[in-house]
Order: sequence, then structure tokens, then C-alpha cells
Amino acid sequence: MGKNNQPLNRRSFAKLLGGALIAQSAGRTFGLPLPSGAIQFENVAPACGLDFVLRNDASGRKYQVETVLGGLGVIDFDHDGWPDLYCVNGASLPNLQKSDPRFWNRLYRNNRDGTFTDVTQKACVQGRGYEMGVAVGDFNNDGFDDLYVVGVHGNTLYRNNGDGTFTDVTQAAGVSGLDAKGRKLWSVAAAWIDYDNDGHLDLIVSNYCDWAAGSDPICGGLAGATRTYCHPDMYRAEPVLLFHNNGNGTFREVSAEAGLAKVLGKGMGIAIASEGDGCSDIFIANDNDRNLLIRSLGGGKLKEVGIQAGVAYNGDGRQISGMGADFGDFDGDGLPDIVMTGLRGETFELFRNRGDGTFEDASASSGLLALSRGWNGWGCGFADFDNDGQLDLFLANGGLDANEPQANKVLKNEGGKFMDVSSDAGADFSVSRLHRGMAFADFNNDGRIDVAVSSINEPIELWMNRSPAQHWLQLSLEGTRSNRSALGAKVVCKSASRTQVARVANSVGYASSSDLRVHFGLGAENKVSLEIHWPSGTIQKIDHVSADQLLKLEEPVQTPVPANTPK
Repeated sequence: MGKNNQPLNRRSFAKLLGGALIAQSAGRTFGLPLPSGAIQFENVAPACGLDFVLRNDASGRKYQVETVLGGLGVIDFDHDGWPDLYCVNGASLPNLQKSDPRFWNRLYRNNRDGTFTDVTQKACVQGRGYEMGVAVGDFNNDGFDDLYVVGVHGNTLYRNNGDGTFTDVTQAAGVSGLDAKGRKLWSVAAAWIDYDNDGHLDLIVSNYCDWAAGSDPICGGLAGATRTYCHPDMYRAEPVLLFHNNGNGTFREVSAEAGLAKVLGKGMGIAIASEGDGCSDIFIANDNDRNLLIRSLGGGKLKEVGIQAGVAYNGDGRQISGMGADFGDFDGDGLPDIVMTGLRGETFELFRNRGDGTFEDASASSGLLALSRGWNGWGCGFADFDNDGQLDLFLANGGLDANEPQANKVLKNEGGKFMDVSSDAGADFSVSRLHRGMAFADFNNDGRIDVAVSSINEPIELWMNRSPAQHWLQLSLEGTRSNRSALGAKVVCKSASRTQVARVANSVGYASSSDLRVHFGLGAENKVSLEIHWPSGTIQKIDHVSADQLLKLEEPVQTPVPANTPK
């Protein structure tokens, strides 16, 4: 976990850094001039037609499910090139039913003019229970992205019909979320991944704990005023589920035969990184349980290696309340690093990829340890908000209970060191709520990454990026031999001043799915070369690519070379 490479305990190091970091933030708060590349956001949700409210139906009983919902999904469901938004919602308690339209999940169509329209009923995606998260991907390779919605004791697969509607195909597909014993599990997050590299997207699902409304323990005191949410230690861990795509519209649960039979956890956010060779790392943040890192071995086999890789525990060897997670190359060395959020006092974790299959703790050296000490983090993710070629960090924060609202945070990346620039991010950015899920997309196609954030019992936020303009490039990839969503592809972007590496992956943060498009900030550069490593093994090279465009690329079809033909 990197402690052997650090002369000081990470918490001691944080104390040494803390004064300087606080002084930096305080100086900025009191009106020092903004740098030219200042990150700026504006919440446009109230005026653009996004009226979703995440409802948990809490009434003082302190049901465990009330605290952990709120996933969001970016999906271009009508295939018009403009990101739409799907919002996952709760239900009534204790019956876990969407007994009123206020509990419906919501699908908002991007009108391409800065506004959105609620098309939930027409699309038939209202949901059917107390739901948590969503995964977006084209499971049947028909060119239209589908939705997999997970929740408490029931998951739903919505097939996109390509005409603005969806069909619930859960039962026919076999992905309702049953374990090997036929039990429906409490699922928090899911991700599409072609783990066996056969060109069809499979599903991996993180399950939380064995909870039922009728047997939920009462914690704290018997009186309502003293009652609290129970610690996760009160519940048994649950297995990870892996559903293999049979290529005919059906799936088969294969976690045991893939090598995950004994893998248990209290799974929350899922993050995935690939080297573009068909093999991927799957990181699952666990709530007060060791984190999981599931690695592809090839041949459809997987292995859990979290302890060996150094990501099972934080830099002090402790487990934390892991919530959200993301992979991203924060230090620019071409390797995917891991960030994860926790609760107040635990601090968030940043694992730097060593390049040999292991990770080291970089929370203190990056500044994240000192900055995150007082936050309750849920959604999180890397994105280049100011288009300077370095991945910044967005954090959706909020406590467990109604009396612990917190503001979101945005951390600017300065050469692998993070600086809290939230106080300068906009007049309304400091709003405190029980923030939960978040998803990235360039919703207005202006080359700047925006952020949607859900909040318990509060209206959704859509933070449009108003940062000063710099050059950028976005890629929309479509697989032919590979899965059509191109999940698992790796893109190398080279300009005159730097090389950036990104992966096609949309399972970002907490129970959410971000845009499938790949984004590069280019600063002052206006020309780049690209090298795309498709999951099929195809390598595509393109030179002299101009900046400031969304480039749509299809995986090239390679003609097989006959065995007797000289190479």
C-alpha cells in the first residue's frame, strides 16, 4: 500500500501539509484574482426542465435503504448525438413500491437548446421498486444504448427499441438479480463489461447487504429522536454477481465458474479500467469491508486480487466506508489510478498505479488526504474541467442523515497535486445538500464537461461548465468486432506538449453511468495524433486530427491474412 515508500504515516504527513493547503484555500476565499484557467460552474437545472427530486420516503424509522440511493445515467437514447439523462428514484416504505408518480425514475430528453423534456411515460421506464443505480450500454449491439437499473430486491433490464421507447426484458434475459440460491439481492451498482472479450457486453453487479424491511434492526434508541441508521457491521455481506451475455438476448449467472464464488462484500460504487487488450480491472468500493479488485485472467476467468494489489484497505491498513470510485490517470503517466470516497474523518483514498499490477497510497502526497478529512463523499470522478490536459476531481458530498448536508467540491489538478477551488467555482456552487450520485457529460456539446448531481429529497443539480475556453477533443467510438459501445477501448492522444491516455468506461462514481464519449483537454494545442486500442486487438492510428470537434470513429474491419501469405 505504499507505506514503505513514505517516511511518515499518511495522517502525520497530512498534518504537515494541512496548514499550507488551508492557507491556499483561505487566500482564494478572500478575493485573490482568479487564475486564467479557473473552473466555473452554473446550476441550470431549475430553468432547463430538469425537475427531478430524489425521494427516499424517510419518516423517522431509519430504514437502511433511505441513505444510499441516487444513481444517475447519461444515455443518448435517441442516438442524436446529444446526451440525455436518466434519474433513479426510491419508493414508498416499507413496501418498496412506486406507489405514486413522485417515486418514478425519470428520463429527460436533451432538446439540444439548453432545455430538457421529461419523456418517462412515453419511454416506459418509470421503474418498479426501491431502486439505487443504473448502468448504460448497448447489450444487443443494435446501435441503441440500453438501461440496467438495480435496486433493493430486484433489478430491471430495459431494452432500447430505437423509437423512443424501451421494453422491460428482465425475465426473458435472466438478469433480475438472483444469486445461486435464487435469492433476490440488494444491488447498489452495476457496470457493463465484456469480460470474456467475445464482442457482447456482460454485467457485473455489486450487492450490499442482507436487508429486509420486516427484519431491519433498530439502532440507537427506541425513541424516534435517538434512533440512528445501523452500522454495516449489523448485516451480512453479499456476493458479487456476474451475468454472461449469451449473444441471443439472454444472460447466464456465471460468477462461480468465472472464479468469484467466494468473493463477498458490501459493494457500492464500481469502476473499470482496461488496457485495450480485452482484459480489465474491476474495482468495487465496499462499505466497511475490504475493497475488491477483480482482474481478468483471460479465457473468461477472473480473480480477486485487492489485497495483493494494495487497494483492499487505505494507507493505514484500515477499511473505510467506501462509497464512490473511479479510475483515471491523475498523474499523467498513462496508467489508470483509483480514487474512492468515504465518510467524514476517514478521508478519501487515492491509489497510484505502479505499473506492475500493484498500487501505492497517494492520498497524502496528492493533497487529497488533508482536503477530504471533513467530507462525507458519495459520487466522485476524474474529468478535465478546464481543458488543460490534467484530470481534475469532482466530489458529491452529503452526510447520512438530514442534519448533515454538505456542498460539492471540485479539486483542480496542478501537476498531480490537488487544490480545492470550490469557493471560486460559482456563486451557487456552495449549496449544501445530501448529495449522492453524479454523472459527467458535455450536455451542450461545447467541449466542456458538465456534471449532474442528485440529492436526497432535493431537486437535481446540473452544473454547466462555464470555465474559460481552451482547446479540446471528444471521441465517440463504435465497435464492430468489439462490443458496439466500445467499452474497454484505450485511446492514446499525443500533442506537441503531452501524451494523454483514456479508456472508454462509463461506470463512474456512485451507482451512476457517465457519458461513453472520451474527452481530452488540449490547452493551447490544436492538433493531435490518436492511437486507439480496440478490445478486439485492432490498433487504429490517425494523424493530424484537429481540435475542437466531436469525432465519430468506427472500428476498422481488418481483412484476415491467409496463412500462406508472406507478412
